[in-house]
Amino acid sequence: HQHIEADIKAAEEELDDDAESIITNERYDNITEVCDACVRKSPKTMTTTQKIDRVVTNRILGIPIFIVIMFLVYYISVSTVGTIVTDWANDGLFGDGWLYTGTEQYEAAVEEFEGILETDEGVAAFEAGELEEPDPADYGFYHVGVPVVVGGWLESIGAAPWVQSLVLDGIIAGVGAVIGFIPQLIVLFILLGFLEGCGYMARVAFIMDRVFRRFGLSGKSFIPMLIASGCGVPAVMATKTIENEKDRRMTIMTTTMIPCGAKLPIIALVFGALAGGDYEATWWVAPVFYFLGLFAIILSCIILKKFRAFSGEVAPFIMELPQYHLPTVKNVLLSMWERVRSYVVKAGTIIFLSSMVIWFLLNFGFYEGSFGLLDPEVDDYIQYSLMAGLGNLLAWIFAPLGFGSWQPVAASISGFSAKEAIVTTMGVLANVDESMVEETAVVGAAIQSWFPNVAAAFSFLVFNLLDSPCLAAIATMAQQMQSRKWFWFAVLYQNVFAYGVSLCVYQLGSVILGAPVGLGTAAAALILLFLLYMLFRRDPYKNMKKAVRRSVTA
Repeated sequence: HQHIEADIKAAEEELDDDAESIITNERYDNITEVCDACVRKSPKTMTTTQKIDRVVTNRILGIPIFIVIMFLVYYISVSTVGTIVTDWANDGLFGDGWLYTGTEQYEAAVEEFEGILETDEGVAAFEAGELEEPDPADYGFYHVGVPVVVGGWLESIGAAPWVQSLVLDGIIAGVGAVIGFIPQLIVLFILLGFLEGCGYMARVAFIMDRVFRRFGLSGKSFIPMLIASGCGVPAVMATKTIENEKDRRMTIMTTTMIPCGAKLPIIALVFGALAGGDYEATWWVAPVFYFLGLFAIILSCIILKKFRAFSGEVAPFIMELPQYHLPTVKNVLLSMWERVRSYVVKAGTIIFLSSMVIWFLLNFGFYEGSFGLLDPEVDDYIQYSLMAGLGNLLAWIFAPLGFGSWQPVAASISGFSAKEAIVTTMGVLANVDESMVEETAVVGAAIQSWFPNVAAAFSFLVFNLLDSPCLAAIATMAQQMQSRKWFWFAVLYQNVFAYGVSLCVYQLGSVILGAPVGLGTAAAALILLFLLYMLFRRDPYKNMKKAVRRSVTA
């Protein structure tokens, strides 16, 4: 059978494709020839779909076009249309309020007021009640935020201080921080729904099949990854369409590395904060992390395929490409609603409960030898909380990743229950101190102090985007794996892989930014060398695969 194997290899090299795809193409060519001989068609030029496909499915241009389209999708949803409504939700609906008209006059009045306060006479006048802060309601149409309304109502009924703190600082601040990003998700999912409905995403699966097949996965694995951009739960369930059990298992392990809707707010919050609240300056971060997820999946597949448990031939991927057409508004909106709904449901259930748990951990602790509700009047009272104790207890684990202070550690821990809880925890922590008001720039400055440099912020995002998903997705993984051994291996691999990549990002990134070389740098270099070794290592089961293929051919 050696001559058969040689012929197969020669055909693959000459046609620059794998044997399964070559056979599939030949079958379709034969079908086309038979149809041409039997069906009489009116003479006409190529259809619009054929003209578009000559460009978007081109072997060279296909992937660059996909990259440009995804950059535009994230730019529109994160930095333009979505951001306008998100700012209104965060600063207006769940903040102090929103001024619709007369903003220039109000900002000028605030600037003048702050200038007066810089003088001793201004401070004295303000303390004596002769000078008052400008009221935005005097300059145009203004509505107060939910915290102001609810806070006033709680005070009017004489609610206890701890109840007010639970409702305002826990529930409203936590859930509001998550719900505030829904406008961006709506825009994102409408754009993705349009791309799916018009038929372009089917072409992307065809294009990615060429790429994935070289790394051990078929184009069928891209479908769950596409769904994962909305939510990891249906993405894991979508792996049922993959017949090969090894490919299916590997897809389950890696598909949640794609940033889902719950991870987008984390990206927007962290890098918007580092830019001082200027989300437009960091619009490029979201698509970068989308393609980072794809790269992490490809890297994982290359490594895992070189182990016996995942080795084997890739199943062929055959699909019909639909004609390009304008999707109906109903279908696009339904696609968007299905994805947003899971986000909203988690915000109303898991995040609601998480907000109360986080509030408890932040406001209860040990102070002066006794346990109880901490007094907000005490300086830096938050350092005595249970959350600070838990964060400090585990900080040494995350210190090599660049975020060893207890606040980002606590946020990362909360992310294991639900990724949205990371935003919730950050929102609560950023608003604990009275100086950290609802203004985006102030919150951004508070979060910025948690990270020593940009590499640390990147490392924080890399870890929380590549580690194990939320509890709902983990439960779905356990159901689909149907094996306790493989389930725990998947969870362990996700977290170890995320930790190793984050370590390399921070340690090597810090050296590039001018930090001295240390033990962490050496560890990151060793991990990088190990990944490169596994990446370029000869497949030990290559001959075994050829033997299997010969037996099938025979």
